[in-house]
Amino acid sequence: MNHQHCGHHDHQGHDHTGHDHHGHGQTGHEQHAHDKPAVVVTTPATPAAAGQWTCPMHPEILRDGPGSCPICGMALEPVMVSAEAGEDAEFIDMRRRFRWSVVLTLPVVLIVMAEMLPGMPLQATVSPRLLQVLQLLLSSPVVLWAGWPFFQRGWQSVQYRSPNMFTLIAMGVGVAWLYSVIAVLVPDLFPLAFRGHGGHVGVYFEAAAVIVTLVLLGQVLELGARSRTGAAIRALLGLAPKTARRIAADGGEQDVALAEVQVGDRLRIRPGEKVPVDGAVVEGASSVDESMISGEPLPVMKSAGDTVIGGTINTTGTLVMQADRVGGDTLLSQIVHMVAAAQRSRAPIQKLADVVSAWFVPAVVIVAILTALAWGSFGPEPRLAYAIVNAVAVLIIACPCALGLATPMSIMVAAGRGATEGVLFRNAEAIEVLRQVDTLIVDKTGTLTEGKPKLTFVMATAEFTEEEMLRLAASLERASEHPLAEAIVRGVEERGIELAGVTGFDSLTGKGVSGSVDGRRVAIGNRHIISDAGVGALEALAESRRGEGETVVYISIDNRAAGLIGVSDPIKPSTPEAIQALHEEGLRIVMLTGDSRTTAEVVAKKLGIDQVIAEVLPDAKAATVRKFRADGHIVAMAGDGINDAPALAEAQVGIAMGSGTDVAMESAGITLVKGDLRGITRARRLSRATMKNIRQNLFFAFVYNALGVPVAAGILYPFTGMLLSPMLAAAAMSMSSVSVIANALRLRHAKT
Repeated sequence: MNHQHCGHHDHQGHDHTGHDHHGHGQTGHEQHAHDKPAVVVTTPATPAAAGQWTCPMHPEILRDGPGSCPICGMALEPVMVSAEAGEDAEFIDMRRRFRWSVVLTLPVVLIVMAEMLPGMPLQATVSPRLLQVLQLLLSSPVVLWAGWPFFQRGWQSVQYRSPNMFTLIAMGVGVAWLYSVIAVLVPDLFPLAFRGHGGHVGVYFEAAAVIVTLVLLGQVLELGARSRTGAAIRALLGLAPKTARRIAADGGEQDVALAEVQVGDRLRIRPGEKVPVDGAVVEGASSVDESMISGEPLPVMKSAGDTVIGGTINTTGTLVMQADRVGGDTLLSQIVHMVAAAQRSRAPIQKLADVVSAWFVPAVVIVAILTALAWGSFGPEPRLAYAIVNAVAVLIIACPCALGLATPMSIMVAAGRGATEGVLFRNAEAIEVLRQVDTLIVDKTGTLTEGKPKLTFVMATAEFTEEEMLRLAASLERASEHPLAEAIVRGVEERGIELAGVTGFDSLTGKGVSGSVDGRRVAIGNRHIISDAGVGALEALAESRRGEGETVVYISIDNRAAGLIGVSDPIKPSTPEAIQALHEEGLRIVMLTGDSRTTAEVVAKKLGIDQVIAEVLPDAKAATVRKFRADGHIVAMAGDGINDAPALAEAQVGIAMGSGTDVAMESAGITLVKGDLRGITRARRLSRATMKNIRQNLFFAFVYNALGVPVAAGILYPFTGMLLSPMLAAAAMSMSSVSVIANALRLRHAKT
């Protein structure tokens, strides 16, 4: 946010006439960072979030407990991760099913493999009929118990008319197992052409059992990977202490659970303890480690009046604070909500995978039917056996689980990675679009600058010493609430100058403020407060300081010119490097500010900003963003204030400074926790890496299916005599999912 001061602060040579009750006015262009309203507007967590479960691919699905998505069959996950959460119940269940499947499937596979040994020693000692019954007994628990969730999800997909990977798995496994059961229990139903050596009908229990086992393996790997993406959230949640030490009205102290802390409570923070919630220090002084928010390694000194943030660490002294924001309103909670929402959101590119899946599954079922008909009509004997086996192979190898995982896995990993870099993505769309941005619009105050005016220049006339002039001026300014007055008072106090009391404080319309300090008449404001001839000598110096981007005020003592004080909002140390890096990225950078053109152009010239749009009213910022979009630009907007929120929402990608207001963060697609524009460069690199990763995943999934289905259907058989067994098809299908997961996890180490 930027400012244009009126009244006694003559800003860049403009004589403004507006004033407030103490002579400090605002033109209405923008609020200054220090003029933020005392009531902080926050957007609470979605009411549906508490204790609910959702699908990462279909966030519109909400359930009161764990289960599977009726659309895609994917396991639901909690809307909000909790710090205490142990292993996911779904993950534990699938892992148990997988372990038992391995134990029961291994003997079945060994029985079948024994047929390939010279002389078939097992078949020679045990009757084929007994071996088939043994396979039936071992594989049935695998199919009917371990694989039961797949049949449930397959049936759900039919009920909801939403075919998915579980439709194909249920059909493939069900057909192979049922065919084999009938072959064992009532072999006489099959014609002689179905019988092999010894007159027994061939069975495919091992195919059904191995398919279930491999799909379970894929589920275990997927659920494990998804639980790891929540590690970033759990790490953030772990920053908050479990209890707070509350001070009662009678002075007594008691440790209470964090959830019991209310707004207005007084809390004691002892050395080494974490700050429990957001609030302000009311007693004591100490240095606080704020690295979790700012990234700065050096602790920050805190004393009465300073704000403290929940999760930061009190290092040396004891502080008493008043709780201002608790529960879901704290900055830490908002960060957690943003990361969770980003990890669940879907990129627009996901729609492509959804459309393909919707057409793909019915197409595979048709191909499987055609495969069965072709082998049943034209294949070698036993034709029906070949027809069933190849149709099952088509159904299994075509499972689009890799397709379904391709986008969500990359988005989830990228959102977690961004959080560790101090870049919070609110949604997947921000990740996808950021790499395409060609124009970055930035606010000035609080975004390019620190947003905290500082005393930067002092000049006293020959009649007064600097110290005397500063003492009298700051004593008068202490009676004012204006941000520039605050900057002057703070700057003088830092120099160790003690201030005096003020009597007769008055505002001078269109000029500034005046009052008596130690019996001397002091006035501060624009050049009209100085009536003597001394103003001429000061004006040239004041103008040169304005050229440096400073706001200059005149000091009059006993109606004589006493000197000048310059206040400026310093550029953040990281900003020049950030602007250079963004230019190297090919971005056009536009400064959009409510501040005066003179000040804005000084800052823009120092930083090498391409275009300046100054003196813009807050409600016109969004219109400016719309104009850039209408001209065909893909726009990102970076700001930190309440007045920036509409423009942040209007841009294709809104970028909020973590040091700014909650409303700005809620309106933006990306929040830079450290308030450092260099984060945009990191976020862009992560955006490019993520979209490249998603394209690789989709390529793996599409190409794998495009090649696998014809091979499973038997297209190579006339030329090579090769057929793809359902077991190999299941292994290939699982490896496809594993390759997508492994590729997505590479983003954790992407260079940003």
